[in-house]
Amino acid sequence: MSPPRHRFKKRFGQNFLQDRSVVDRIITAADLDSEDRAVEIGPGRGALTESLLDKCAKLLVCEVDSELIQYWQDRNLDGLEVVAGDVLELDWEKLFTEPPYTLVSNLPYNISTPILFKLMEHRRLFRRLVLMFQREVAERLLAEPGNKDYGILTVLCQVWYDISKVTLVRPGAFFPPPRVESMVLVFEPLHQPRVAIGDGDVFRRVVKAAFAQRRKALRNTLCSGGWERPVVEEALASASIDQGRRAETLSLEEFAHLAQALGARV
Repeated sequence: MSPPRHRFKKRFGQNFLQDRSVVDRIITAADLDSEDRAVEIGPGRGALTESLLDKCAKLLVCEVDSELIQYWQDRNLDGLEVVAGDVLELDWEKLFTEPPYTLVSNLPYNISTPILFKLMEHRRLFRRLVLMFQREVAERLLAEPGNKDYGILTVLCQVWYDISKVTLVRPGAFFPPPRVESMVLVFEPLHQPRVAIGDGDVFRRVVKAAFAQRRKALRNTLCSGGWERPVVEEALASASIDQGRRAETLSLEEFAHLAQALGARV
C-alpha cells in the first residue's frame, strides 16, 4: 500500500526522511533483534517503520497527524501498534507497559527538546535511543565544558547517557528538505548517573539556574534559583569553585559538587 498523497503540515514539523543510506545507518545503530520492542515517534510515510518491523517483535508508532494515523491503521501490519495523539501529552507509564524499549525516531524539530526532557523523566523505559535532531541541537548534546554549545541540555543528558554521533544528514535526505542540517545520535543509558548528583531535583534546579543568564558569573546567576547570595558564595567556596566562573566552564563533577553544597544549605 503506497503512502497517501499527503498535505504537509508545518505545525507538526513534517520533513519526511527518504534517503535509504541514512535509514540503513539508523537501523544498524538501533541494534535490534527479533525479540525486541521498539517505539517510533512520528512514523510519517514510513521510511524507518517497515525496516524496524523487520528487525523487532513489536513496534509502537506514535502519530498526531490524523491522515497518517488512518494510513497506518489501515495497513494492519503484524507487530505494529498505532498510538494516536501528541506524544508529549500521552501517559508513557500506561502506554509503554513492556519495557525496555528501543526508541528510534526522526524527531520533529519543534518538539525535540521537550521530548528529551520527557525521556529523561521516563528513562527506565528505554534501553537505547537513536534520534535525529537539528544539527545545532545535536552539537549541544555532544558539547564539552568551555564550548559555547554547552548548556542545560548537555549537562542533564550527559549525566544519564553515553551519547555518540551516528551520521550527519544533509537537507536533501528529506522531503520537503529542511533549511538546516541534521544529525543522528545514539543514547546509551547509564545504570547510575555519571556523577554523584545527590538530590535530582536540586541538581536540575542548580543547572537551570546556573545557565539562566549564562554570561553572568555563578555568584550572580545562581541567585535566580532562589538562593540568597551568602548561601551561594558559601556553597561555591565549599565546592572549590571560583565565584567569578560561568556555568559553561563547569564540568559535570563540579555541577554535582555544587548541587550537593547548595542542597545541604536549603
